[in-house]
Amino acid sequence: MAGTLYLCATPIGNLEDITFRVLRTLKEVDLIAAEDTRNSIKLLNHFEIKTPMTSYHEYNKIEKAKELVEKLLAGTNIALITDAGTPGISDPGEELARMAMEAGITVTSLPGACACITALTISGLPTRRFAFEAFLPSDKKECRQVLDELKDETRTILLYEAPHRLKKTLALLLETLGDRQITVCRELTKKHETAVRGLLSEVLSHFEEEEPRGECVLVLHGKDFKEIEKETQEKWQEWSIPEHVEYYMAQGMDKKEAMKAAAGDRGLSKRDIYQALLDK
Repeated sequence: MAGTLYLCATPIGNLEDITFRVLRTLKEVDLIAAEDTRNSIKLLNHFEIKTPMTSYHEYNKIEKAKELVEKLLAGTNIALITDAGTPGISDPGEELARMAMEAGITVTSLPGACACITALTISGLPTRRFAFEAFLPSDKKECRQVLDELKDETRTILLYEAPHRLKKTLALLLETLGDRQITVCRELTKKHETAVRGLLSEVLSHFEEEEPRGECVLVLHGKDFKEIEKETQEKWQEWSIPEHVEYYMAQGMDKKEAMKAAAGDRGLSKRDIYQALLDK
């Protein structure tokens, strides 16, 4: 019978955050695939876990995944761990999980620490709806495209960032998305855990005076629905009513449907739209 792939969440800082189930699994599996064996050996030694370990990281994620899938098909039980947190969240674990599932292997996740969720819950910002973007692309063009997509995002936005790039990223967010509420969480679950809250401009000023340290999670307030509605109304007012109706007709609507849509956009009655067309 094929083995099972266990996605095991490990602490993001405080070692006490590991679960009993993860500890038992790490001891019972045949092999542990770790993002950085040099980092993970400290965790295993702390909990006296002697299970053999192999490296699985960003630069070998395809070829090594094929090798690990072969082992799984042969009956080997494998636990996948990342440097910190839950495998598959902004790390190469998603590739191995996908390939294992495609091969018909049982994949199960052992929940635990996750930096983005930890930050969200202490951010003081809305938690019901959120969009996780991980690290912004390093390519300038791709980064701009992502930020352009986020301009009108109404959900709370979560980003990861390294300390040496934090100020640059905060300045870019302020320039692109405007001055909105943000919480920057750093050193989560560790002794010097902090959550700096305020407007983007205020938080940027804070870190210009106090050099950031430790990996950061940025939790950013989504765009307000009222602000979007206001901008939309301003956009429609730039068009004449005939232009507005023509816009919808060009998309395949008949005239009656287009008039109804334009009336809804502008907060007018269909009679007002009809009269404007007659006047034209």
